[in-house]
Amino acid sequence: MSWEGFKKAINRAGHSVIIKNVDKTIDKEYDMEERRYKVLQRAGEALQKEAKGFKEIEEAIKKRDHKKQDFDAAKAKVRRLVDKPAKDASKLPRAEKELSLAKDIFENLNNQLKTELPQLVSLRVPYFDPSFEALIKIQLRFCTDGYTRLAQIQQYLDQQSRDDYANGLLDTKIEELLGQMTSLDICALGIK
Repeated sequence: MSWEGFKKAINRAGHSVIIKNVDKTIDKEYDMEERRYKVLQRAGEALQKEAKGFKEIEEAIKKRDHKKQDFDAAKAKVRRLVDKPAKDASKLPRAEKELSLAKDIFENLNNQLKTELPQLVSLRVPYFDPSFEALIKIQLRFCTDGYTRLAQIQQYLDQQSRDDYANGLLDTKIEELLGQMTSLDICALGIK
């Protein structure tokens, strides 16, 4: 913080002590919108934090792939020893023991993921769907407010302009006017 910023912060702190409740500006509409924003912000941050936690799943999937490779390698080793027996007779029992261990580890992890992944996907309903519903409601409100404001502006237009707007001709007229404006030297100087 700069020295000027520090001085302003000190002055604001002093003013907040001096200002009485009667002098405080109250804007309930703003306060309500700010509260709604804070709720949305907290929900978004929680969603982001949760999404960063779905890493455990990625690591479990990666570990399953590695254990599958280990299991396949152990199967190949046993098959090779059965097809072409080694001089050392103890190699096959050791390889079979390694195969059994690799199989148990892989199957446990595989079964766990086959159980937990569908549960994780089913969590989207209580988790993601409300987020998307909120997004759709925000978009609906934005569009409704915009439509309402445009309807209010229409009352200031003459009847011919309203009819042109309803028939889509007003957009064409606006495009033509914008084209004429860009062809003027005044606009060309401002653009450069």
